[in-house]
Amino acid sequence: MRTRTTTAAATALTAAVALLLTGCGGSDTADKKDDDKIAGADTGAGSANPSASAPADDIDRPEIKLPADVNNVFEETQTGDAKKDAILADNERRINSIDEAITVDAKKYPALKFYSKDDALASAASYIMSFRNENRSFTGETRYYDREVTFHKDGVASVTYCMDATRTYPKDGTTDKVDRSVKASPSDYVFYSTRLEKNAKGVWQTATVSSTEAAKRCM
Repeated sequence: MRTRTTTAAATALTAAVALLLTGCGGSDTADKKDDDKIAGADTGAGSANPSASAPADDIDRPEIKLPADVNNVFEETQTGDAKKDAILADNERRINSIDEAITVDAKKYPALKFYSKDDALASAASYIMSFRNENRSFTGETRYYDREVTFHKDGVASVTYCMDATRTYPKDGTTDKVDRSVKASPSDYVFYSTRLEKNAKGVWQTATVSSTEAAKRCM
């Protein structure tokens, strides 16, 4: 229920990247603190809650907050291998940064550029703008599972994983009305293959992403 056709997103890719990313990852100055506040963060049912399943470290990371009605469930977070766990944690943070940009009304989304780069950053911007252009969002629970890490040379790794969005529902961006009549379908099961590179800060940034909807291996 979170998937979308790629045609409109592809034709608007250049505009999407320019519109969405111009304010991301910029310098932090005192006079811009108000710009980084998340609308609704201090108000009742619309308050945002941080995702906390990823392990903490010494890296100065931008905070990611998701609305109370958006729940991402990640499996395979603790593998027993510290390096794999760090990669999976940054994979989790990237996913949350994209969902924050879709579901939270804010002027900036610094985490988006913090965890994505190159083609993955452009595809994330396109995906987010496909929601914005149709004035829609989503609510509910999304499960991420069968996450596997493969190491390559020169600080490069790949992560493959499945997404189950059968428990998410579309939400109108203006009225916040949720359409729970939408039924789950095979397209809600998506298989992802991503390539990550470790930057100078120690962050595993996703550089490329490919996906397959209605993936049988995820059902």
